[in-house]
Amino acid sequence: MFLTMSPAICALICFTLLTAVLGFAYPLQRIALVLTGKASANAWKRGAQTAVQPAWSVRVQNAHLNCLENLPLFAAVILAAYISDQLAVIEGLAMIYLALRVAQSLVHVISDSASFVFVRANLWVPQMLILFYWLLSLCGVF
Repeated sequence: MFLTMSPAICALICFTLLTAVLGFAYPLQRIALVLTGKASANAWKRGAQTAVQPAWSVRVQNAHLNCLENLPLFAAVILAAYISDQLAVIEGLAMIYLALRVAQSLVHVISDSASFVFVRANLWVPQMLILFYWLLSLCGVF
């Protein structure tokens, strides 16, 4: 089934999976600390690094939140194309978009140094350009 589905729908499922995996990764570390008595369940404050939360965990959380910000845009375009029977408009760039998103998430998790933030931004810009292209194409501008 997975191999026979549309690349656009496959990309949507994979983007959703990436978001879910990132969303699951950082709580596991927290749960382990609580279960071993190294931290209380309320030791974490939203958006702030704590003494018990390593920097990598904050970066994973930020990558997850970034996916949550962008997944609805991607999903809306894919679903609009599907509903309007224009999925062919999306097909050619869907996997490229997904590859850019995966790369951006990996860079997000690896480091938050200035050079990595620059790389991350340069992976985000083409995603937005693809989305705008798709939106304009679906509206008949292209």
